[in-house]
Order: sequence, then C-alpha cells, then structure tokens
Amino acid sequence: MSGTDESADEDALFVLSAVLLTPAQFPSVLGDDFPEACAALGLEPYDRGYGLVLGQDGTGARWTVAVDDVSLVAVAIAAWDCGMEYDLSPDERTVVAAIPGWPLALAVAAPGIPAPHDPDPEPDEAADGARPPLAPPDTTSWGPAQRRLGADEIALQWEAWRDQFDHEDEPGPADTGTGADRGAEAAEGEDADAVAAGDEDGADGAGRQILHDGVRRVLKELHGYLESSPPLGRVRSGFAPAGARMLRADGPGWSLVARTDDIAYILLDDEPNEVLPVGRGPELPKLLEALDRIAVRPS
Repeated sequence: MSGTDESADEDALFVLSAVLLTPAQFPSVLGDDFPEACAALGLEPYDRGYGLVLGQDGTGARWTVAVDDVSLVAVAIAAWDCGMEYDLSPDERTVVAAIPGWPLALAVAAPGIPAPHDPDPEPDEAADGARPPLAPPDTTSWGPAQRRLGADEIALQWEAWRDQFDHEDEPGPADTGTGADRGAEAAEGEDADAVAAGDEDGADGAGRQILHDGVRRVLKELHGYLESSPPLGRVRSGFAPAGARMLRADGPGWSLVARTDDIAYILLDDEPNEVLPVGRGPELPKLLEALDRIAVRPS
C-alpha cells in the first residue's frame, strides 16, 4: 500500500483518510456498539480494535482496509488533525481485510487516477451474491445511522447547542448536521419540557416537568446498563473542558449525548429530526456519573 506513489500499479492503495475502530472510538454509522460496528464490516470484535484506512486503488476503486496496527493509524490521525503531513502506509502484514467501498462520505479523491467508484465484484463473488460495497448512509432519510450522526454532531458542537438552549424558552429549530432538512425541533407543548432524570411528575403550576415517553424509556434502559453490563462500546466517555467528561450512549432506537457537569440530549429513531433535552435536575448528575464509571475511555 502507498499513499504517495503515483506510478503504483492497480493493486496499490492511495490513502485518503483513516478512522479508528475500537471500543472507545468507532464510526457511529456502523452501529450502536463496538461488536455491531465490527459485524457491519465482517470483522471479529477484538478488544484491541482496528484502524480503518480509506483509499482508492490504481483503477480509482474505493476500498476500506482494516489493519491491526491501531497505533500507526492513531498517530496518522493525530498528525492530520494538527495540520501535519503524514504518509500512512501500513505494512501489508498488518492487513486484516480489504473491504470494497467506504462507510463514510469523503470529499477528496486521489489525483491522477479515475474518479472514486465501487470496484467490480470478483466473478465468484458475483455468482455467490456477495454483499454490496460499503456506502455512506442516505442523508435524505431518518434512521439509526442518521440518529447516531446527529448525536455525534451535538457532541462536536456542544457549546453551540448549549448556548441555544440557554437563550430560548423552548428549544427551537437547529441543525444536527446529518444532511438536508435536518432541522431538529424539540417537541412542543408538553414534550418540550426539559426533564430531570427520574422525575415521574407531570407538568403543573408548581413547575414540575413532564417526562417524554421516549425519554422515560431511554432513562430506564440507561439505568439498566448500570445493573447489567451493556455490549462493549455502548457507553463511551471522552474529554470535555473543565475536568468534565463527554458521554455517548446508544441503544436500540436511541442515542444520548451528555456532559457530566451539564444536561443531556436524546435522539430517537421514532422522533425524526427531533432533539430532546434532558434537564439537569437532582437525579441526572448521579446517573451520568455512574455511566461514566462504566464507560469505555480512549487509551
């Protein structure tokens, strides 16, 4: 494999990007947890994880190459994030699988070769009905992948989302960054009440809050994670300012993103484009602290 040799033959790989596939950090479009993400690529869920190298071969075909040299890929990603050049050329002995297609959308292409396209299946694969090449999720519809991408965007743009929540009586239209018409309107009326975890009371003149049915279900499942360990990677903890942690948790049909020193946001498969805030309250801090204790953290 090569990221620089423009005279390479058709089997060479021109590296365009890379991501980690580990219990603490994996492309959320692939699944709610690490084993599910691995299964989407036909990989065994080894705890050490993989590096995913995205590139084109000499014919321009898209390939996702999984390597077991996670450290090498992590160094390359860190260098690129700092604006530094880094020639990511994994040793062929570290290659675990070469998978046609890309699971993520890339806006770049290798120079001097045909435009990115899916590789033609091998004759025996075509006859056996091999699965189609990897492809990014459709951003014009709402589903599990879009829900998880929306949660990713909130985590990346936390301050902007929090500022909006602070300056509006009720959360209004906002962009989750998951594609066209991704305006996320918090539910109006009763559903718009930011709820405290564990608050079972309905809204009344005393200011008690209504618990959205979907939020109630998510909080119940999160408490269940504390009693019975969820699949690896269902709860992940990352860095946040001021000594806090950014939490991501996912489950069947839902995603949560929260800061341990702040509120939480929940997205649901059955609430397209909606972002439901969960107020701080007396119980949410304890729940988030408990989730942080069981969360997987980057090594």
